[in-house]
Amino acid sequence: MASQQFVAAQTDWNLIRAFVAVVEYGSLTNAALQLGLSQATLSRQIAELEQVTGSALFERVARGLKLTAAGDHLVAPARHMMVAARALGMASASQDKGLSGTVRITASEIASAYVLPPILVKLAELHPEIQIELVASNQLSNLLEREADIAIRMLRPTQSALITRHIGDWPLGMYAHSSYLNSVSFKNQQQTLTLSEKADVTTMAGYRWIGYDQSDQLLAGFRAAGILIQPSFFAFRCDNHLVNWQALQAGLGIAIGMQWLARQYPDLHRVVPEQALPSLPVWLTSHRELKSNQRIRTVFDFLAQELSAIE
Repeated sequence: MASQQFVAAQTDWNLIRAFVAVVEYGSLTNAALQLGLSQATLSRQIAELEQVTGSALFERVARGLKLTAAGDHLVAPARHMMVAARALGMASASQDKGLSGTVRITASEIASAYVLPPILVKLAELHPEIQIELVASNQLSNLLEREADIAIRMLRPTQSALITRHIGDWPLGMYAHSSYLNSVSFKNQQQTLTLSEKADVTTMAGYRWIGYDQSDQLLAGFRAAGILIQPSFFAFRCDNHLVNWQALQAGLGIAIGMQWLARQYPDLHRVVPEQALPSLPVWLTSHRELKSNQRIRTVFDFLAQELSAIE
């Protein structure tokens, strides 16, 4: 690879960010997942940075990517650049005392589609000067790098630089549409699948279930409930939660859903009610240094109040 002068000030910041992510997560796949990019995009960014620096930065090994000597030499300066960029962003945000401006929120697909819209209507009526950017994704955006100002998450973040508030726990249940229930035989006449003692895998496998494809979240949840299953247990598999919710409403099979959301759909019926399921914890998260930003704090507190009212 031809050698050339590397001028950081003239280099796309995204290339540095991509490099640090691959270093920290060990592979293009994991880094792309964390950054919310496609693997192809991230690969192009690394290739562009290698072209700019004139050196190969990684070599492929059995378990992912390994830094070359040239790449290893860039790690410390690149991380210093990341820290400086974060500090600059926080310093700028902390000086903003007004409400006018944009707040960027990230939440899961289901929360973005079914939870936030009516809440944001109230917010817009109360504070029309605040604009909202919503990132609807099940991937965890990095608040430390200001990919979002506020995150609604179903697990507690562990980074010490973040402030978190436990909003509540949303109970889950197993649900099926009346059209599916009418197409199969159940033990009673009230469209409720009831197992004699506790959920039995053989009995449950006799019905059509909706689950995830690549994600093992549901498999882990079933294991926590004492039910050991394989991905093939789910006759329909998709990692997009909105698609699964629509599949449930179309009568494709039985799915796990939030009880408060399912109650809004008269044609959805809870099945296997005797099988206890863990509740879904809800955490509201922002950056510690953003306490002094009035606009973000206003949105944070408003979301906390509205989300806490959901049961």
